[in-house]
Parts: sequence; structure tokens; C-alpha cells
Amino acid sequence: QVQPVESGGGLVQAGGSLRLSCAASGGTFSNYVMGWFRQVPGKEREFVATISISGTSTYYSDAVKGRFTISRDNAKNTVYLQMNSLKPEDTAVYYCAAARLGGLVVRANHYDYWGQGTQVTVSS
Repeated sequence: QVQPVESGGGLVQAGGSLRLSCAASGGTFSNYVMGWFRQVPGKEREFVATISISGTSTYYSDAVKGRFTISRDNAKNTVYLQMNSLKPEDTAVYYCAAARLGGLVVRANHYDYWGQGTQVTVSS
């Protein structure tokens, strides 16, 4: 099994950029579809982006499409989320997750392993 660990969160002004990283240890990273989710207090965890095992296919939520880019480096066991043109409504705890499935995975309950999350705060 893999253990994802997120990093790269922080405080940024609206319009700015951040890059989140998720390093996965303990398993064969290239066997897993990877995804990013986010959550604010009192709300359900929200899908952000997912990337296929090979990295050739990606899918985004409408809320982030055109601003965020997910990528992965299987040699480094790491998945990234480049976030540009950040908005205050992007403020959340961001989670990385791994799924033992093929294709692209959107539903949170289809993911098997989760990181602890990293806080992203966007000030107006």
C-alpha cells in the first residue's frame, strides 16, 4: 500500500500561484491513479483533479479547470498540483489520494489511500 504525504500549502494572495506536491511511499506508485481533493469546514470533500497511471490523461472539476494542472512523475513517486490564478474560494485543506483502479477516478469513496492534507489559504 502507498502512503501519500502532501506538502507545499501556504498563504498566498488572490491571483497568485502555489504548487502542491504529494510524495507516495510504501508501494508501487505507478500502479495507482492519483487525485487531489479539497475540503472546507462543514462541507463535503470536493474533487479537484485526477490523473491516470501513465500521466497521459487528466480530468478537472469545473471550478479549477483552466487554472490548475495535475501532473505526476512516476520515477519520483510524486504527483503535483500547480495552482494558478488562485481565488479566495480556493481556500481549503487539500488532500492527495491514491486509487487501485484504472482510468480516471472522480469519486472520493473510490480512493484507497489518503494523505493528511495541506492547508491552502488565499487572501483577497
